[in-house]
Amino acid sequence: MVVLDATVVNIALPSAQRELGMSDGNRQWVITAYTVAFGGLLLLGGRIADLVGRKTTFMVGLVGFAVASGLGGAATGPGLLFGARALQGAFGALLAPSALSLLTTTFTGGKERGKAFGIYGAIAGGGAAIGLIAGGLLTEYLDWRWCLYVNVPVAVLAFAGAAVFLHDRPDRGRARLDVPGVLLGCGGLVAIVYGCSEARPRGWSDALVLGLLTGGVLLLALFAWWQTRARYPLLPLPIVRDRNRGGAFLTMGLAVIAMFGMFLFMTYYFQAVLGYSPVKTGLAFLPMTAAIVIGSTQISARLLHHLAPRLLMTPGALLAAVGLFLLTFLTAEPAFVSHVLPAELLVGLGMGLIFMPVMATATTGVASRDSGVTSATVNTAQQVGGSIGTALLNTLATSSSATYLASRMADASRTGQLTPAVRSGIVKDAVVHGFTVAIGVGSAIMLLAAVVAWFMVTARAPKHRPRPARDAATAAV
Repeated sequence: MVVLDATVVNIALPSAQRELGMSDGNRQWVITAYTVAFGGLLLLGGRIADLVGRKTTFMVGLVGFAVASGLGGAATGPGLLFGARALQGAFGALLAPSALSLLTTTFTGGKERGKAFGIYGAIAGGGAAIGLIAGGLLTEYLDWRWCLYVNVPVAVLAFAGAAVFLHDRPDRGRARLDVPGVLLGCGGLVAIVYGCSEARPRGWSDALVLGLLTGGVLLLALFAWWQTRARYPLLPLPIVRDRNRGGAFLTMGLAVIAMFGMFLFMTYYFQAVLGYSPVKTGLAFLPMTAAIVIGSTQISARLLHHLAPRLLMTPGALLAAVGLFLLTFLTAEPAFVSHVLPAELLVGLGMGLIFMPVMATATTGVASRDSGVTSATVNTAQQVGGSIGTALLNTLATSSSATYLASRMADASRTGQLTPAVRSGIVKDAVVHGFTVAIGVGSAIMLLAAVVAWFMVTARAPKHRPRPARDAATAAV
């Protein structure tokens, strides 16, 4: 529900804009309000889960998310919709780390852990694509408001399941909430996510964007300094200093940069270039979603117990990089079977091989009292990577399209061939050219993720890890 909501309203946005009278400049806040609140408050949500109790925060997050979704669906003006989306993001920041940390503390080893993380990885990787499919179906056959209302019954079912099946004991101890850390860490993340969101319409050289990004980096630097001195740090630095965990965080961020860029461009390619309907656009992502599920649940989940994590992450990133590279050969002519379908299958399988071992590695060996904030850090890497990828690759695509368009228009004018049909063809070619350039950069970023996974994530397969001394002593007794 949380991952899906980052993309489910994308296809519904034009309908919502028309009905509520949003301006072109303000419409982005339907997306930005959610991503800024979600990405900025994740660390706080994770630490609250550790202090209050993961089951409690999970259930509170569900209720809040459902209420916010209902408010957004019933919005009568842009302001209420923007506020509801921000509220969704805030409760999502409480809900997402609680869910992953509950998984971490419930499944501590063996095949069950592999299965559980395989399912979770499939949801985390495929949720964005499922959001596009659901958005298309709900918008075309019901109404854009159902892209928000649909969360209410899902939350009700999850709440009932949590009340019956979830068991958790908070590790309160004598810990307290690190208020300066909250202000510095959350402030820095909000500034960076907001800056990346504003980079799409404004450009990277805009003063506001540069100010937000610079301020965000400075706040995070101060946050890191404070965490070495705080009595009860919001994010204990040993969590991110661990080589394998740090490699997993970085691999996640890089992979998501490339993946979210692909979602953005392929959505526009299907609708603006090929003329697909919202439903057909959503269904066009179905092969990739299926491949992610298969990669996570049928391959990664079965092999993680026997193979070192990097032996899954690295081939996964390489497969995804090849899939993205295939998309650099797209043209304005329909080429779903020859180009898009093979690329989607490769990217989907690759992401399925990446997500599950990344999340399992990032949360392995963490003390129960820190599982919430560790889970929040995984989600933060995913969210910040998505924000950076969408903004960075969109800027590259736009600038490349503009350069290509100006050059081809000038050539056609000189030869006297600039008819309306030729102009339309050049515009489409320019749009696709920008997409292919940006996706090519995404492919290179995915290759970098493969390198990071191979050299940083050196953990051994679970069955080959040495048994802790306490477990050995217990077995001897």
